[in-house]
Amino acid sequence: MKLRRFGISAAAFVAACALVLPVPATAGTQVWDFEDGAGDWDAPNGTWEASGGVYSEVSGADPAMHSVVGDDSWDDYVVSAKVRLDEGNWAGIAFRVQSDFEYYVYYMNVPDNKSELWQHTDGAFDSRANLADIPGVNILIENGVMHDVQVVVEGDTFELWIDGELQSTESNGDYATGKVGVWAWATMASFDDVTVTGDGIDDSVAVESRGKLASVWGDLKETR
Repeated sequence: MKLRRFGISAAAFVAACALVLPVPATAGTQVWDFEDGAGDWDAPNGTWEASGGVYSEVSGADPAMHSVVGDDSWDDYVVSAKVRLDEGNWAGIAFRVQSDFEYYVYYMNVPDNKSELWQHTDGAFDSRANLADIPGVNILIENGVMHDVQVVVEGDTFELWIDGELQSTESNGDYATGKVGVWAWATMASFDDVTVTGDGIDDSVAVESRGKLASVWGDLKETR
């Protein structure tokens, strides 16, 4: 199976499904718009609040503050979110989250207009190894701007897309499955329209939108 990114927000993604055919039974999409809070999210580190339809880290005080959702068995998926760095320099999307300490994260770096891929490891919130430094490609990462971020996770290969531009293709095989999450390092940041799509993911899209995701999911699975 091959996946590739979809460069649209969660709301646009659901709207785009209105004209397409039934999705295969194994493929599902879950969307969190935070209009009704974030009751199913778990935040092992940081101070997280859902207010006004966004989910925010509001303390900006600690390293590797993150909140996660989903299932430990999820393997290949596309996770998408709108990400805004309100005050501070580093925030992004965690994936293949296996524990409070073990996961990958792609995050944006404001002062250097770049992204970084890190692998967090057991022992402490700041126990980690840098896997890639990624100069910004046709993007400008700024505070106060909602950036569209997508991470495509397929086997040992990951892609990062920001504002519709491919930033990185990297490989690492240490973590094969895991939840998804939002992440900030000593930064106040806000997240909206978190969306995850993949085989084996229970579909939480509204009933009228179920059965209308096939062409989008088929596009994700095309061979690059």
